Amino acid sequence: MLRIVLPKGSLEKATFELFEAADLTVVRSSSVDYRASIDDPRVVEVRILRPQEIPVYVAEGLFDIGITGRDWVEETSSHVVSLGELRYSKATSNPVRVVVAVAGDSPFESVADLPNGVRVTSEYPELTKRFFAERGVDADVRLSYGASEAKIPDIADCVVDITETGRALRAAGLRIIDTILTSWTEVVANPSSHADPERRRAMDQLMILLNGALEARTRVLLKLNVAGGHRDAVLALLPSAKSPTVNQLANGDFAIETVVLKNQINRLIPALSEAGATDLIEIPIAKIVP
Repeated sequence: MLRIVLPKGSLEKATFELFEAADLTVVRSSSVDYRASIDDPRVVEVRILRPQEIPVYVAEGLFDIGITGRDWVEETSSHVVSLGELRYSKATSNPVRVVVAVAGDSPFESVADLPNGVRVTSEYPELTKRFFAERGVDADVRLSYGASEAKIPDIADCVVDITETGRALRAAGLRIIDTILTSWTEVVANPSSHADPERRRAMDQLMILLNGALEARTRVLLKLNVAGGHRDAVLALLPSAKSPTVNQLANGDFAIETVVLKNQINRLIPALSEAGATDLIEIPIAKIVP
């Protein structure tokens, strides 16, 4: 039913890991194979291509849905339908930013300070041209094929590049003076495919699985027992998406379970033990669907 295109390159590993966590494992003959499969009746074809190309191919109808970055949707001005963001990137769970950076000792503090004729190098020439034009700067924008930061200051005056943390730009002696956009990984659909009720239903179902797997990464299931005299003290410590599940046991004690943020669990377990909880069990979660 659905023809899917997934990103090759920096997003590849993180994307495949997410699909596996969602029980949509991507299978291919080798790591250099550009064709793959997913053992799911909703998926008939899987291709692996550069994220720069994916919005264009989805817009043209070569694929029903694709995973790319918002940066490439904006760069290519592709007419696609967004099915939603997937909050992961190549190295962290943070978005990437498309930023304008200059040499650390540059006198320019903002894009408005840049003179007409400023030399700009970027892998996003169309996005960059629109951004500078909207701010009244007549920029000489040149396509970069990589290592853009190495071209400052003798080949270019500033660079438009992506960053997750800004660390690489700082290491190259550059300083960020503006952010063009914040880009998450995004699922985009062909408008005609999205308008088809059967395909749209399949798209929505896949998004439920992918978002459920992402949500589960940040949480664990916590189960514990507690005597009646300590129940209220234990419950007061427990966060929950809604409210903890509490069941009374045959001996009068209580069994409690709840979903907890993973980054809180190592502080919460000792506190619960001190409050009278026993038999604490921390269980990984595969998916969470609200």
